[in-house]
Amino acid sequence: MADLGVSLFLLAGTVFLSEVTRRTAVKLFAKSDYCPYVLEIISTFQLCACTHELKLLAEVGRIELQVGLTLTYLISVVHGLTFHGAICNPSGTLECVYRRRLTGRCAVARIVCQFLAAMVARYVVPYVWALGLSDMHARHKLFGFKCISPINAPLLKATAVELGCAFAVHSAVTQMQKVDDKYKIHLIAAVITIVVYAGGSITGAVFNPALALSTQFPCSGNTFTEYSLVYWLGPVLGMAGSVLLFDKIVPVVSGKSMYQDDLHYNGIQEEKKKN
Repeated sequence: MADLGVSLFLLAGTVFLSEVTRRTAVKLFAKSDYCPYVLEIISTFQLCACTHELKLLAEVGRIELQVGLTLTYLISVVHGLTFHGAICNPSGTLECVYRRRLTGRCAVARIVCQFLAAMVARYVVPYVWALGLSDMHARHKLFGFKCISPINAPLLKATAVELGCAFAVHSAVTQMQKVDDKYKIHLIAAVITIVVYAGGSITGAVFNPALALSTQFPCSGNTFTEYSLVYWLGPVLGMAGSVLLFDKIVPVVSGKSMYQDDLHYNGIQEEKKKN
């Protein structure tokens, strides 16, 4: 319980400091084209740092599954409430290019920011653990902050799991475009929690290339190429599969274009903002 309390404090502290930094950045860069990229860096760092702590609780702290899933749901809701438009996911950014919400140049810049923030979190978090604020952190420091590959299946199966996780999350986001934000955040957090429950024991259920680079790639047991296959190719294919299903196959079967509906919905939202 003491370890859990310290971890909760660190999670809350990470979110608080990130939010303060975000608000400061918005004030400083409000009239600048760089503001979205700064927010992308801050929010992706928050995502990765919090996930590092949750991963440590599961692997070293050995918290109960119900507690871990509850924390996953709660932190997903918090991320949804605080990201301020940041995508924090390279495969999600690519989907935005397809839907013409971002230009290719802006997408590349955002993806660079996401991977940069992921690497920063990867190297900063161990310094926090080194403080030994809890017995769990002290034990982790004693073993040199080492972790073992979370892939517990053949590579093709593991890739398929990450593909399926990404497909489920991207599909949920697509289908909930018209849902009120106060409900949508909770529904998407619930989907993420279910996905983590279903695929967590096989791959960790990351479904985010930048997050995987931060939390999974440092672990021993697999090569960089193998991790790339599972945690980069899998999520991108999952996103592409979701787009193919709901933008190509479903419209043909139903005779209705969801993509056009999405554009119409976004147009209505923009008109409301102007009014």
